[in-house]
Amino acid sequence: MNLLPNWLSQRAKVTPNRVAVDLAAESITFLQLHKRVVKRAFQLASYGIKKGHTVAIYMKNRIEYIELIHALAYIGAKALLLNTRLKQQEIQYQCSDAKANFLVVDESYEETILLSGTELIQLQDLIYRHEKEIVLQSQYDLNDTYTIMYTSGTTGNPKGVMQSYGNHWWSATGSSLNLGLQTNDCWLVAVPLFHISGFSILMRNVIYGMRIVLHSKFEAIQANAAIETKGVTIMSVVTSMLTQMLKELGGRKYPESFRCMLAGGGPVPRVLLDDCIEKGIPVYQTYGMTETSSQFVTLAPEDSIQKLGSAGKPLMPCQLKIVNANGEEVMNGIEGEIAVKGPNVTSGYLNKPEETDKAIKNGWFYTGDIGKLDEDGFLYVLDRRSDLIISGGENIYPAEIESTLLKHPLIAEAGVTGLPHKQWGQVPAAFLVVTSPIKKEELQAYCQSMLANYKVPKYYFIVDDLPRTASNKIIRRKLPQRIEQGRQL
Repeated sequence: MNLLPNWLSQRAKVTPNRVAVDLAAESITFLQLHKRVVKRAFQLASYGIKKGHTVAIYMKNRIEYIELIHALAYIGAKALLLNTRLKQQEIQYQCSDAKANFLVVDESYEETILLSGTELIQLQDLIYRHEKEIVLQSQYDLNDTYTIMYTSGTTGNPKGVMQSYGNHWWSATGSSLNLGLQTNDCWLVAVPLFHISGFSILMRNVIYGMRIVLHSKFEAIQANAAIETKGVTIMSVVTSMLTQMLKELGGRKYPESFRCMLAGGGPVPRVLLDDCIEKGIPVYQTYGMTETSSQFVTLAPEDSIQKLGSAGKPLMPCQLKIVNANGEEVMNGIEGEIAVKGPNVTSGYLNKPEETDKAIKNGWFYTGDIGKLDEDGFLYVLDRRSDLIISGGENIYPAEIESTLLKHPLIAEAGVTGLPHKQWGQVPAAFLVVTSPIKKEELQAYCQSMLANYKVPKYYFIVDDLPRTASNKIIRRKLPQRIEQGRQL
């Protein structure tokens, strides 16, 4: 069966009076949310948006974001979710590559966006727009693409990950089979909705019939207050968020009803786990990516110390294996590439058949991450996509930064890697071979005009050359060895 009833409209029939979304000033039931979404769908239709179109969304966490996500599904249009930290050039590339017909922005960002080939819709105009009644989608084909999220590519250009209705459905199903479901469950959303970590909560919201508390951004004080006073039972975090929350929490403890701190973005340090154990906070560490529509492997709290550093075991609908360079499965304890398979895994990259064929072989998605399974079947991720930098939960690919730096007229060679950082885990550092002297301020201004702030290198080193392989590829893991012989700007 590839067809399922429209999730939100079905939920509005099954539990119409149950609270769907808690905001600072109001609570919205599933029936109320459904009615608001129908209105938004009719308003979007008045612009000419129809089934098959791609509509980009560039806005902060807010109730209208949720309404738009579902309204596009009601129409049958695809949603392109844009990171709100992207700069003009990055937004233009993603909209052009995805052939986005429209871009919806809120008042916080509209002045920065000037696009060619994509019609701009300002949220304030949409809210007061007239309606055009159309036939709404009463059911979803699980094979149809619902969302597109871009992830940085190893070639320097981001790739659009296609996520189907089925991917999101099975992601939610796998999560529930792993974490369980309780009638009083409530998920705090303080991560961005444009990330798979945030968007996946919106899917669980309507599929489970579970209340969510929506925050516009993460603040430790507000997050702790929501857990302590609003009945929050589950929250998604990265290590930097959890660190801030524990510091603000001090000697206080969460209510016993709080049952899951879902931590992604790399292993949680032992000192942090010990603090959580002392405070009775159950931490579920998880491994996943945009291509797997959120978590794929999860480590339960009872295993967190004994299996320190492990990401856990695959969720129920998911399969995982470790393969060697020939694609052959290796024994437990042997390092190799992590390959995954399951109904929550993407069908491929938008408009990039070669990249898709390279990543997906015989139904298995080759992550590019290096890992191993121990004797009990627990996964250990040893190298995050070899060169991937994870900074405060954000994925940063060095190639994208390098390609930007190489466009500067004074830079002959550029290599980027991650250096340890107490707060963010890692930050990008650039190693440069230049043709003429250059100042750090000039480099900072240049990068800030081209890249999202979290991608801008925090350190710059001028070096004589870069470590390379026989085929002239940069050996990024050896870049830190150039620090002593280089000159820091």
